Amino acid sequence: MTSPIWHPFTQHGLGDPIPQIARTEGAALYTSDGRRIVDAISSWWVTTHGHRHPRIMAAIADEAGRMDQIIFAGWTHEPAETLASGLIEIMPPALQHVFFSDSGSTAVEVALKMALGFWRNRGEPRDRILVLEHSYHGDTIGTMSVGERGVYNRAYAPLLFDVDTIPFPHPGCEQASLDALEVACRAAPAAFIVEPLVLGAGGMLIYPPHVLAGMRAICARHRVLFIADEVMTGWGRTGTVLACEQADVVPDILCLSKGLTGGAVPLAVTMATAEIFDAHLSDDRARMFFHSSSYTANPIACAAANANLAIWRDEPVHDRIALLGTRQAARLDRLSGVRGVTNPRRIGTITAVDLQVGDDGYLSDLGPRLSRFFVGRNLLLRPLGNTVYVMPPYCIDETDLDAIYGAIEEACATLL
Repeated sequence: MTSPIWHPFTQHGLGDPIPQIARTEGAALYTSDGRRIVDAISSWWVTTHGHRHPRIMAAIADEAGRMDQIIFAGWTHEPAETLASGLIEIMPPALQHVFFSDSGSTAVEVALKMALGFWRNRGEPRDRILVLEHSYHGDTIGTMSVGERGVYNRAYAPLLFDVDTIPFPHPGCEQASLDALEVACRAAPAAFIVEPLVLGAGGMLIYPPHVLAGMRAICARHRVLFIADEVMTGWGRTGTVLACEQADVVPDILCLSKGLTGGAVPLAVTMATAEIFDAHLSDDRARMFFHSSSYTANPIACAAANANLAIWRDEPVHDRIALLGTRQAARLDRLSGVRGVTNPRRIGTITAVDLQVGDDGYLSDLGPRLSRFFVGRNLLLRPLGNTVYVMPPYCIDETDLDAIYGAIEEACATLL
């Protein structure tokens, strides 16, 4: 029987079989037909400590015995209060206010609305947003508007608002990118939104911390709000809790999701400075922040996030991240000498290479062929066109890493 499910980013017309997962554990997925699949991309970048971490699972079960969903407009609960306090404790001190939502896309939508509301309530409305070339911030209308335009959102172009795009700071072109931002900021836009240090869906493009610091300084000089989308980069992926730490950058608005709950359940937050909160604070109800979703600050999701914070406090997570980075670096070094492999790169626990083919776009035929090849080797790897990247849970062991990099090397010899 054909499933009625319409899967995301899946072309059902190709007829590829869709594996059914029966359970998860650690760095692996187990299919209904008994196969063990190494999760080399953390199930779309969400799973940090490993699937079904005992402390997170216990927190979910415990909270489910007390509360399910309750309205958060004008009401509150202990898991959310504890989480907000915990986040303020470990995030940059300037970020004193926490707005809950339920996904990375909505966290960014919230950030954009905060920025526009800030200027409107101050009596100096600004409505332009600056974005970085090749960026991705989600698949809702606002987030598509501030992301790269292409085949994946061409059909929806009539719905998208215009933005000003800053060239990506490719090696050797960093100053040109900063100069372009300087010029754009002179026109007094509302905000500049960036993925700090690495652009995920844009092809795992990496740029140095000093460029991020330069971008922040330019925005501060021109009073342009700086939005850091750390939905993917946050929670250790780049080697530090936040990628912004490596540039000593504190944004005006910070977006977090994915690893916020260790990847167990959906939850997101948008953190903002007191200045942005205060611009909405008034006895005039027309100045309130008009945003919500039905599942804002779900207590069970907040409990999972509190368990995640406890893991970061109590367990050697930083050591695990450093070890994984070292292990990945050694394997990437070997892979970089393989025929057809170009532009090997790494930041923290993320590695990526580009494979030399005639068509190197997102819709390159190589992407689906690689995916099928990796599934056949019991690996979850999902190339971005001709870019193959590895972003595993921090608990992955040497044997599974060998399997991942061995399969990439084999794929190069077989498919290129």
